[in-house]
Amino acid sequence: MQSLRVICPNGHLGFAPLKTESFRIGVDAGVDYIAADSGSDDIGPVPLGSDTCASPRAWQEHDLEVMLLAARRINKPMIIGSAGDTGSNSRVDMYVQIIRDLARKHDLPAFRLGWFYSEVDKDLVRSKIRGGSAIAGLDGRPDLDEAELDATSRIVALAGVHPYRKLLAEGCDVIIGGRSSDSAIFAAAALHEGFPEAQAYYLGKVLECASFCAEPYGGKETVLGEITPDYVEVTAMSPAQSCTVASVAGHAMYERSNPFEEFVAGGRLDMANCNYEQVSAKTTRVTGMRFDPAQEFRVKLEGSGRVGERFVGIAAIRDPYTIANVDKVIDWAREQARERFGKTGWELHYNVFGRNGVMGDMEPFKDKPAHEVCILVQGVAPTRELAEELTITGTRQLFYARLADVKGTAGGVAFPLDEVMPASPAYRWTINHTMAVDNPLELFPTHSEMVG
Repeated sequence: MQSLRVICPNGHLGFAPLKTESFRIGVDAGVDYIAADSGSDDIGPVPLGSDTCASPRAWQEHDLEVMLLAARRINKPMIIGSAGDTGSNSRVDMYVQIIRDLARKHDLPAFRLGWFYSEVDKDLVRSKIRGGSAIAGLDGRPDLDEAELDATSRIVALAGVHPYRKLLAEGCDVIIGGRSSDSAIFAAAALHEGFPEAQAYYLGKVLECASFCAEPYGGKETVLGEITPDYVEVTAMSPAQSCTVASVAGHAMYERSNPFEEFVAGGRLDMANCNYEQVSAKTTRVTGMRFDPAQEFRVKLEGSGRVGERFVGIAAIRDPYTIANVDKVIDWAREQARERFGKTGWELHYNVFGRNGVMGDMEPFKDKPAHEVCILVQGVAPTRELAEELTITGTRQLFYARLADVKGTAGGVAFPLDEVMPASPAYRWTINHTMAVDNPLELFPTHSEMVG
């Protein structure tokens, strides 16, 4: 095979439904694989910890149905990674059952369905720690200790290309993957067909977020990647978009502190010497990528731990003096919570939108608030009853804050809603680490069956 063509219709399958027109154009262009990533840690730690989805099931079923029917019509493989937002075992099982149900619904001819799991047992991680194999922290985190492990509700490992390649070698037509490195989902297809590692992993890097590598901006549109032994080309399928040198090169910088490298299980994609060339109005060609194999095989782990039940309150401020003293207002509300609930065993979080609610301490203009601000209050406590009362206290006491120059009794804070609202339980990221393994498939058991 001199080249391989892969389309990606959605950078996070199910997070919003894929656009069917550009997908149809992509399928009709002639493709060898249809693939998409379905997961991300951008959604925060709640879905992993609570073992739920961040996306409506109907949207996920929509994308799976559109992709499956197209893949079976043209008789080409379909690959989905990080099933159900988190790639946990229950999300993989959910996707596998959706594929079974769709095959039955549409009376599809028989095909082989493969899947693998990515959840990691805490006892295995504990044995590694006790055996002296450090679970190394990423992004400045210390190595994992048993206390933080005990605080973890669920762990997933990010698979590389290896379980996908195993299932492709077994003849699977549809693959549902557990949690995976985004680029590995696409690179596995290219490696299975014999293409070089550097080009294969770059193909994955550029396709992982679908039309985010095209311009003008438009989410959930299909892009087509073509790989040869020498280069990768990426083409926008939407009539309104193009893959330009700027949009493709810019995507290499997306979601990373170093725009020149991408780490996967087994090595590092080096993009420092990539060359970008506009070969047609909608297509950019990329050359010069390199792949450096790792000396030790390490797999990234993600873990989430439960903090407590959570309620949310909303307050609004229009008074200039209250806005100028909003930190004192929040400090007052916190102090009233301490008087009521003690100093520990609960958490109150305040986001001030209109000042630094989005970026927090990184906001460069926090000293230049807007003429009105909105305060989002989150109260976290061990029980729902305590979390609700805590959040009511932390919200209403904003109204009663005593400021030096305030003479009136009406208060400087308004409430769009009188009540506070129940939210999902609060979780935090407990594990962002790597673990050494002897076998690339050690953490990723594979399965397959005939369907249809």
